[in-house]
Amino acid sequence: MAKQSGDKDVRKLQFTGGATYTLSLPKVWVEHHDLRSRDGIQVDWRPSGALRLTPFNTIEQIKKITLSTRKIPEGALLDHLMGAYLSGTDRIKISFTSKENSKIKRIIRTFQRSTRGFEIEEELDESITLITLINAGELPMRSSLNQMYMQLNSLMRDILDVISGEDKSLIEDYEEREREIDSLRFFIERQAGIILDSYKVAERLNIGRRQAVEYSNLARSLERMADHTNQIAHLVLEDNGKTKLSFDIPPLNQIPIWQGALRALMINIRTNNAEEIEAARNSLKSAQKILKLHERSLWTGRKDANKLLFEDHISESIRRLCAYTRDFGEILLNILTYDCIVFDKRNN
Repeated sequence: MAKQSGDKDVRKLQFTGGATYTLSLPKVWVEHHDLRSRDGIQVDWRPSGALRLTPFNTIEQIKKITLSTRKIPEGALLDHLMGAYLSGTDRIKISFTSKENSKIKRIIRTFQRSTRGFEIEEELDESITLITLINAGELPMRSSLNQMYMQLNSLMRDILDVISGEDKSLIEDYEEREREIDSLRFFIERQAGIILDSYKVAERLNIGRRQAVEYSNLARSLERMADHTNQIAHLVLEDNGKTKLSFDIPPLNQIPIWQGALRALMINIRTNNAEEIEAARNSLKSAQKILKLHERSLWTGRKDANKLLFEDHISESIRRLCAYTRDFGEILLNILTYDCIVFDKRNN
């Protein structure tokens, strides 16, 4: 007999006349949900063939965790906070000694910059409680992906403007933009984790659990693209206009190809056109080959080493951008292929 969450048992159907079959429910489950005779239970017929039973009037649960510096290795509090965030925790209580107060506050500020929606609910001498103000089911995952893309594309446009001669102050905030993209990626991963635990959040966002995981993979690809875009911004600022690169030859002439391919793939999160996805991936593959050949050609003959290193690193980062964007396209194809699967009964 099933007595708690995770237990399984077998119950027999009873035919009660007409077209009605009845199935008894575990008493412990009924009492756990405080159900009474004639209370409503929602029955969902899942694509897998399983039935899901949910009390019509459910009590919303709050996930909470307590982190104590006495039980956490020194220097690991931020990692534990991020773990709690990604796990979908709603309330985090941090316990510490009064001597650690200032250090803990600094760590919390770092945590808040890296995440979305967590604010201080209560602050005492030896404890601080954080609570989330953003419901995971309120912001569509596709919207967060679009925000990541816009931040990434905006930074690349500004980089090209600076290379063209615009003031370098355009990209001096590249680290701040990176943090914004990182926080969006963490938020999407948090949503994916919550969706795996709660089908209600999945229904509110109108997204399947498998698709949520793939969206998390898309966010990770965008975050890796952002890493290399930030690397390019850092190189351009460090070079300070000393090295002149032409937009008509590699590596810079491959950036528009990358931008066009990524734009097409972002559109296909919604449209799911396999031909457009494959065309974008093929253009990126060609760009990778061109950049690889260009990098090999740089080291033939006598040239200024510093300028060569600058151009080589720029080319490598653009090539990596193309690689991660191809991965992005592959994830879209995975989503598209899964949506085309037809489930049928297996013959015994």
